[in-house]
Amino acid sequence: MPRSNPIHKVRNFGIIAHIDAGKTTFTERVLLYTGRTHKIGEVHEGEATMDWMAQERERGITITSAATTCFWDAPAWVYPDDKDLQTRFNIIDTPGHVDFTVEVERSLRVLDGAIAVFDGVAGVESQTETVWRQAEKYSVPRMCFINKLDRTGADFYFDVQSIKDRLTDHAVVMQLPIGAEENFSGTIDLLSMKAHIFIDDQNGKEVRIEEIPADMLEKATEYRQKLVERIAETSDELMDKFLEGIEITIPELKSAIRKATTKSEIHPVFCGSALKNKGVQAILDAVCEYLPSPVDVAEIEACEVQDESKKVIITPNDAGKFAALAFKIASDQFGTLTFFRVYSGVVNKGDELYNARTGKTERAGRIVLMHSNNREDVDAVYAGEIAAFVGLKDVRTGDTLCTKQNQLLLESITFADPVISMAIEPKTKADQERLGLALGKLTQEDPSLRVASNEETGQTIISGMGELHLDIIVDRMRREYKVDTNVGAPQVAYKEAIRKSVEIQGKYVRQSGGRGQFGDCWLRLTPMETGSGFSFDNKVVGGVIPREFIPAIQKGCEEVCQNGALAGYPIIDIKVEVYDGSYHDVDSSEMAFKLAGAIAMKEGVLSANPVLLEPIMKMEVVVPDEYMGDVIGDLNSRRGQVLGSEKRGKATVVRADVPLENLFGYISDLRGKTKGQGTASMEFGQYAEVPRSIQEKIVASRGK
Repeated sequence: MPRSNPIHKVRNFGIIAHIDAGKTTFTERVLLYTGRTHKIGEVHEGEATMDWMAQERERGITITSAATTCFWDAPAWVYPDDKDLQTRFNIIDTPGHVDFTVEVERSLRVLDGAIAVFDGVAGVESQTETVWRQAEKYSVPRMCFINKLDRTGADFYFDVQSIKDRLTDHAVVMQLPIGAEENFSGTIDLLSMKAHIFIDDQNGKEVRIEEIPADMLEKATEYRQKLVERIAETSDELMDKFLEGIEITIPELKSAIRKATTKSEIHPVFCGSALKNKGVQAILDAVCEYLPSPVDVAEIEACEVQDESKKVIITPNDAGKFAALAFKIASDQFGTLTFFRVYSGVVNKGDELYNARTGKTERAGRIVLMHSNNREDVDAVYAGEIAAFVGLKDVRTGDTLCTKQNQLLLESITFADPVISMAIEPKTKADQERLGLALGKLTQEDPSLRVASNEETGQTIISGMGELHLDIIVDRMRREYKVDTNVGAPQVAYKEAIRKSVEIQGKYVRQSGGRGQFGDCWLRLTPMETGSGFSFDNKVVGGVIPREFIPAIQKGCEEVCQNGALAGYPIIDIKVEVYDGSYHDVDSSEMAFKLAGAIAMKEGVLSANPVLLEPIMKMEVVVPDEYMGDVIGDLNSRRGQVLGSEKRGKATVVRADVPLENLFGYISDLRGKTKGQGTASMEFGQYAEVPRSIQEKIVASRGK
């Protein structure tokens, strides 16, 4: 069965932004204009198509990334030799809340482009910076859409400047707004130098093209000159024309914009109001015109499963060998969904899939295209497309799916460690049986959710990215898996580290009749840079410890790292070298050396000036000026470090670094102090050392 859309007519892109910038509202308009839906679903009414979870509709926020497929007629110049202008959009609407940033991470890993949405009043916000960095990490080309220009206090030019100041120098203005706030009525296209006026009662479907208003002609001319000059800088040929004063044609400009956007040399900036149905169609045209198709992006590099040093270049081609990346797992009452992106080849219903991580094969029994939580069965998925398998049993986020004859390993996806934990226990025995099943399903879906058992108390500990994240997990267990639980107060996920190097001996000797146990090793512990994790090196020479016992020593060290030495928290950023020791011909065993390694590791950490590390959150608090003194005083009382402030309209934005330990319940306190007018957002910044006086209290409370 041939593919319905050629690969060069496919656009895989996501909608990314800070919470409440209007991503889902924007996506709802896209669905309307492309004919995917015939009624606008509003977020504030709990009716958004893409926010299908009960928790999303109740809270008015996006929690899980939702995918859809729709079609849009491209401007004629995009496919000059083809009368069929229909372009296939594979869109992923991502969450904006920092607690669900894992959804953004895994979506950007498989997308070819992104539209960053900005609040017309607030400009760049804290989570905007996070998602922008994530897009940079995966080299995803971006366009910008400044939204909500109908709101009181909206300032397009402030937003553009905030993008340039806080995100990138490559932002290039493509449109100017006509009017502001309640008088916002349309946009000026700087390429065609025409005004696009939106008819209010037509859901934005009817656009009137007029001459630019006289009072804006000078500003539009100035911005067009800047646009042409910036585009000319990306092409030697155009720069020569520009310097010689030769007019550059619109097709030449558009072609150069496409090339530069694909290389992330520029980020085109558009504007509008998604809620008021203004400006969305222009950016849909721009997706076809400027964002890359799968064949326009850089070639994908994979490696062979048997020898990871051997690199393989994958090209997006239906005739190539099948290779796909599973980027999201979801479960519902109909079974497990595995979302995947095909990078090469074709997968048909019934094909055998080889999992490069597990070495196992599974059958692709059913393949579906997703529209939010609705499914459309398909027989095949081609290179460059996104779809989902139904019913795969042993697949995780980041797994490579290929064929047994052509075993490849694509770059996986890495996720940040959780920063907050809480104890959870079932209310009844029936809940006990369901709890394990529910947590198993949820951890398979969500790589940022971790589950562990506290051996001392017998409690189950769940760890996640924030209070809201864990709250949603508990709510989902109750609604979807019928598990009622009691939960403890949230606890900060501390870490342990050392501040000096030590050399330490670990010796385990037991003799109780018959064969004994003997293990003896010397370890050198060295602190490493933040974020380095755990490193183990074998520096033994002369066979003083047989090679077969070295992995056992490493395992003993790793177990201590997991369980901690100072206060029971994981040990990070430490390098361990085993460099000496001794063994017994008869009594030495793997178990003895594992215990010897654990003894040395624990004693070594305790003698290496151990410290506790705590997560520090980057805060952005927006408050009316009259409350600023109270808010800054409150942040200081929470051990916060105020980094600075700036004016935003009639409010002030305060930026600070604050320990997570002191932020539980902060939003409620802030609303109380500011009579409901203050807002705050936070994201994880870094781990920092806990003050010694507080560390002593924590260690004492842990009974160490």
